[in-house]
Amino acid sequence: MVVTSKKTSTMTFRIDEDVLNKLRAESEHKETSLNTFVNQIFKRYVEWDMFESKVGMIPIAKPIVIELFGKMKKDEVTDMAIRIGKNVVRDIALFMKGDIDLESFLSWFEVRMKASSIEINHNVKNDTHTIILKHDLGENWSLYHKTVLELIFREVLDKNINFEYNARMISFKFIE
Repeated sequence: MVVTSKKTSTMTFRIDEDVLNKLRAESEHKETSLNTFVNQIFKRYVEWDMFESKVGMIPIAKPIVIELFGKMKKDEVTDMAIRIGKNVVRDIALFMKGDIDLESFLSWFEVRMKASSIEINHNVKNDTHTIILKHDLGENWSLYHKTVLELIFREVLDKNINFEYNARMISFKFIE
C-alpha cells in the first residue's frame, strides 16, 4: 500500500480557554496529540456533521433504535428497506459525496458508520472487499441494512454482494 502525505497548512485560531482545556484533556485521554485530535474533529465536521441536518439525519440513542427495530416483524423491516431505505441512502450518499460510484459510496458508508458509533472493519484482498460491522442493535437492524445494501449494490453499483448477519454483526463481501 502506498501512503501519500496530504498537504497541510498552518493556521492560527483564537479558542475559548475552557474549550481548549477540554480538547487537551480529551486528546490526552485518547493518547493522541492535540493537533491530530483537532484535525480529526475538523475532518468529521467536513465529511459528516456539516451535512447531517441538511440531509435529514438526526441523532438517536441506541436503546431507542433497538426498541423500535425490535418491535417490528421481519417482513415490515424488509418492506421499509425496499420502500424507502434504498432511495434515502442513495440520495444522502449522492448529496454528501457529489457522486454515486463504488468508491464514493464506500467512503460515505464508512463515515456514516463511524458517525453512528458502529465499529467497521474494511479489508481488501485480491480485489475482494470484506466489510464487517459490529453494532449490537439487533437482528432487525442487521436485516434492514442487509436489504438496503443489497439493493444499492445490485441496482445502483451493479455489484453482487454476499451477506452474513446476526443480532450483533453484519459481514458482507463483494468483488471490485
